[in-house]
Amino acid sequence: MNAPTLPAPKPPPFGRMRRFTGLSARRAAGVSGRRHVAVAVAKRLLPLLALALLALVALWPELEHQDASRWAALTHGLAPQSGRLSELRYNGVDQDNRPFTITATTAQQVSPDRVDLVNPKGDISLSAQSWLLGEATRGVYRPHSNQLDLAGDVTLYRDDGLTLVTHAATLDLKAGAATGAQKVHAEGPFGQLDAQGFAVTDRGAVVQFSGPGRLLLNGSRR
Repeated sequence: MNAPTLPAPKPPPFGRMRRFTGLSARRAAGVSGRRHVAVAVAKRLLPLLALALLALVALWPELEHQDASRWAALTHGLAPQSGRLSELRYNGVDQDNRPFTITATTAQQVSPDRVDLVNPKGDISLSAQSWLLGEATRGVYRPHSNQLDLAGDVTLYRDDGLTLVTHAATLDLKAGAATGAQKVHAEGPFGQLDAQGFAVTDRGAVVQFSGPGRLLLNGSRR
């Protein structure tokens, strides 16, 4: 007895196949378009995210310190690869809420508590009408202690006309003080003085010099 013969399956109509093929193509095109948009957005956002993370790392010591100091104007130019800032300006306040300012041509973040400066200047308000300005060819700023170390052609100016010239000095921006352990040349209304070191204390009211030294008063003979 022969087995019954089943009819062969009928192929789907040509129109339905064409509709299925068109639908698949449109779906593929949609997926490809969305992928292209995602890649384009990622290319734009990733550099911005990296720059934001770099800025956060550079500013974290100040945020962690939680004092009244702030970055007033960070930079006119930023090189993210090196962490270098240009045209730096830093505003802060001392322990008596008096303002001080640090500026520099360039600044390099070396560690959380060290910033190397080129052509730094530190301006300290000693009292309501008194100030002390220090500048040098290079320096190191330590944010945690608000200490500015100056080196190379260091010059300190006080508002009453006193000028100190030395090779290295340290400004305590919190206490409004300055010290130096190298030879110093001082000039002011009193005359001229050469000594082996100096210390500016009591918020600039007292300036002490370590000897031996040589003093030449104005109006005196050589």
